[in-house]
Amino acid sequence: MRRPRWIGALLLALAIAAIFAGLGQWQLERAVTSNDPVDVASEVSTSLTSIATPQKPVLGTQVGQIVTVSGVFESADYSILANRLNNGAAGFWVIGHLSVATPGAPALAVALGFSPTRDEALAIRDRLAAAMPTNILIQGRYVDPEAPNVDDAQLGRDGRHDMTAMSPSALAGVWTTLAPTTDIYGGYVVAATPPEGLTAIFSPSPDRSSQLNWLNIFYAAEWVIFAGFAIFLWYRLARDAWERELDEQAEAVSAEAGAGASGKPRPID
Repeated sequence: MRRPRWIGALLLALAIAAIFAGLGQWQLERAVTSNDPVDVASEVSTSLTSIATPQKPVLGTQVGQIVTVSGVFESADYSILANRLNNGAAGFWVIGHLSVATPGAPALAVALGFSPTRDEALAIRDRLAAAMPTNILIQGRYVDPEAPNVDDAQLGRDGRHDMTAMSPSALAGVWTTLAPTTDIYGGYVVAATPPEGLTAIFSPSPDRSSQLNWLNIFYAAEWVIFAGFAIFLWYRLARDAWERELDEQAEAVSAEAGAGASGKPRPID
């Protein structure tokens, strides 16, 4: 092991082990910090237009933020969502299409309130659609969208069935007043104050408590094992070489002893 060749191999093994240990440290840092609390005061109301941009995904710092936004609800685009749970109770959401009062009038999906029955939700939807459109200020929580249901676009268009997912991308396919060039916000707002006849949708502040990502911890442990294996491999290869030399020396001594016993002259080196 003190020979230059094996000292060089040891340095190479140590370098590889250091790389593996660094990767393990990186995975461990990700496991500890990936779910750390986001430094944002989500319960302090702010303007939606100041934190979010249409046609952009909802960022982690935006999820659950209390926002205010003003605009006009499009009368033809009120609808209901089925299969909704509101703090454990099953029912329906009444939702709307808000044309935001900013240049370009981007579209924003708004969950207005909860109703335990479909008939009641439909009646309130029709009442809202019949009202005179006026500019309104909405306060609520901005949340990330749900995954679209492949059947929702067709369900929304046929007028006889209810959509089930609060997905702005799916709603864009059924909103009749949406121009092809209109931008859409990636998330939606859950209104804090519902229209008359509806119950406020339960929308608690996001859980930003620190958690451990066990998958990253597992990866970190793997890199530590790889680092140890690099050193062990060097040791095993050096020991194999040493044992091989001992075997060769033993065979040479045995051959010399055999030649001497037979009386044959030894060859001159």
